Amino acid sequence: MAVTLDQQLLDILACPSEDHAPLRVGTPDDPEADVLTCTECGRRYPVTDGIPVLLLDEAEDPSADRPTAAAQ
Repeated sequence: MAVTLDQQLLDILACPSEDHAPLRVGTPDDPEADVLTCTECGRRYPVTDGIPVLLLDEAEDPSADRPTAAAQ
């Protein structure tokens, strides 16, 4: 189910990290995902019951999904 937020709200929401980049609905792989994705850092913020949870502690960091050179 895709996130349905008012476009005016989406226009002002930004990533709470230091870059404060705009957010987009869904992920690059799943535009219907119930998350907002930062256009700069790629963090994914969950949307629970129609409410974006814009807390860094709650965000999924896609860089944590990638294996590091030391781990290989």
